[in-house]
Amino acid sequence: MTYSDLSKSIDELIKSHGLPKREVYLDHENSGLIIPEAIKAMNEAYELSGKGHPSITHLMGWRSYQALYEATVNIASVINCSPEEIVYTHSGTEANNLAIIGSSELSPKRKKIIVSSIEHLSVIFPAEKLEKRGFKVIRIPVDGEGFVNLDFLSKHVDKETLIVSIAAINHEIGTIQDLKAIRDIVRDKDDRILIHTDACDALGRIPLDMKKLDVDLASFSSHKVYGPKGVGALYVREGIKLEPIIHGQLSTQKLWPGVENTPSIIGFSKAVEIIHRNFEENVSKMISFRDRLINGILSNIDYTLLNGPLGYKRAPDNVNISFLYCEGEALTVELSMKGVYVSSGSACTSRVLEPSHVLLAIGRKYEEAHGSLLMKVSPFHTTLEDIEYVLEVLPDAVRRIRSLSPIKPKVR
Repeated sequence: MTYSDLSKSIDELIKSHGLPKREVYLDHENSGLIIPEAIKAMNEAYELSGKGHPSITHLMGWRSYQALYEATVNIASVINCSPEEIVYTHSGTEANNLAIIGSSELSPKRKKIIVSSIEHLSVIFPAEKLEKRGFKVIRIPVDGEGFVNLDFLSKHVDKETLIVSIAAINHEIGTIQDLKAIRDIVRDKDDRILIHTDACDALGRIPLDMKKLDVDLASFSSHKVYGPKGVGALYVREGIKLEPIIHGQLSTQKLWPGVENTPSIIGFSKAVEIIHRNFEENVSKMISFRDRLINGILSNIDYTLLNGPLGYKRAPDNVNISFLYCEGEALTVELSMKGVYVSSGSACTSRVLEPSHVLLAIGRKYEEAHGSLLMKVSPFHTTLEDIEYVLEVLPDAVRRIRSLSPIKPKVR
């Protein structure tokens, strides 16, 4: 989408929308709000350590390098790896691309890539790009709750497999995969196969220990833990070789050239620290908000479907519900008028109005996928009063959008 596609200027759109009396932000999938501690750390970095180039040998460069290293040590301590195993990118999308495409030249005889059918598009699209270059891409089917078919995985993993990529937590429906079972299947078949997990939606939601997980590659995103946008990271296990996918002047990293965004990396590191400081309390808070929202919607609004599993198998912050006889994009706008900010369908395709590939993969019909809302709660930005406000305004919003729909529920 470009600015020329808009029917009005952005200023006109904002003016016509108006300012709601109350605002509740539940669109943390697309862009998480930054916590104050991360902003403070970034401001201090811009004033002090963030000015220099971390690979240049003068005082400003040394200060920047020291700050960068300390930030990396902090992140490494949380996920239990070496600082040297962390490669910074500008997003989780770039980290996923580096993992998939960067591994493609490692073994000329291995031409099979295995991904789940509900992976983030930043995993699926690179795999499809390699498919055009002669690789065979196997898409693992999932059940109605989004869990991968382990028997299918076991059947298709073989000596020709280069990499298996399955997200720890699905970004749309919150399914927490059994990474240990997945890893054991792959390692038993061939311990030279690379295992990658997109952990962007897992960091800060479930415990992550790189040594215990025994994966080769893992992707992370700053804004998913309420740090600044524009920063991501790829864990690359010691001994794993990848090819750079972009080229230019090297700084402190060999796999991602260019000057590191030191202040934003420091903000990312601080956000990781804060969300893990009271980890169990934060998770418990998210679960209570999540369950109140899910139960309140399903019990008070007819013709609704929960997408993804219930309970401990679901990410603590994830709520994804299909509202039948509703157009999700219209419902998103209607809620925005009430100051409730959510996303419809897939965060990556919401402006294209294509149904979510994740929802289609778990068996939802096109109209059910189109009528879905994705909401993510936060331990820092969500309150119980926010949840109650959403439950108060949502039924009327659904009724209004359904009244405009040409498709009506059958009278029982």
